[in-house]
Amino acid sequence: MSDFYQNVYAVVRLIPSGRVTSYGAIARYLGSSGSSRMVGWAMNLSHNQPIYVPAHRVVNRNGLLTGKIHFGTPDQMEELLENEGVHVEDDKVLGFDTLLWDPIIELR
Repeated sequence: MSDFYQNVYAVVRLIPSGRVTSYGAIARYLGSSGSSRMVGWAMNLSHNQPIYVPAHRVVNRNGLLTGKIHFGTPDQMEELLENEGVHVEDDKVLGFDTLLWDPIIELR
């Protein structure tokens, strides 16, 4: 597993329950702003990590649940978010701007 992926997982583990972030926000925090897709690939593989990675808290820059196909069921990502109080409609986080956890700001 690459160091980049492990760094992604470390950041994702810091996202508080009830908040979400984007692939791009994680990439920017890690100093690799052009690597949003690599963050996505890391999320796709995160379900097999020995230490839990709350991948359901990572969405695209518009708040869409684009990674939902990599969960056990088509609705699992949404269900996990809803259990944390994050409302989702039509595969989009409602109030995304308010719920956005930006590691560059939050981890100063």
